[in-house]
Amino acid sequence: MKDRHIIEVIDSVALASLSPVELDEVKVHTRDCASCRTAFEAAQLSAVVMRQRAQVKIDPSPFFHTKVMAALREQQAVDRQPALARLWKSASALVSSMAVATILLGAMTFVFPDPATALNEQTASLDAAESVIFDQGDEQLTYEQVLATIYDAEDEAR
Repeated sequence: MKDRHIIEVIDSVALASLSPVELDEVKVHTRDCASCRTAFEAAQLSAVVMRQRAQVKIDPSPFFHTKVMAALREQQAVDRQPALARLWKSASALVSSMAVATILLGAMTFVFPDPATALNEQTASLDAAESVIFDQGDEQLTYEQVLATIYDAEDEAR
């Protein structure tokens, strides 16, 4: 114990378990080492406080037993619930928020239509105008027919 500080001894062994010879060696060491003296005094103080605290009898509140038994019964009731019920209890908020979001998105689809829908209606009317101009009816025009019609009209205009 002379080679090392007693802080290591105090941390590893309780003061009450030291023999009288070891306790004397600790006291001799603490005369010369200030940090070990502070640690030894703190260990002595904590030992005294622990002894006094152990002598004090603490009576639990009159409802302590009732509270403990109620908590035990509640835990047992939770354990008896089926796994699906426990899963639903924990995930119900997420599922309900997803349902609300889906309903809102569906409502927004019908109340506020997509601008692309209006564009499709305009395209359909342009297709009808194209069929009138080119006098083709419902048949699809080829690229060559469109170019010939456009350039023939320009040649006639000159």
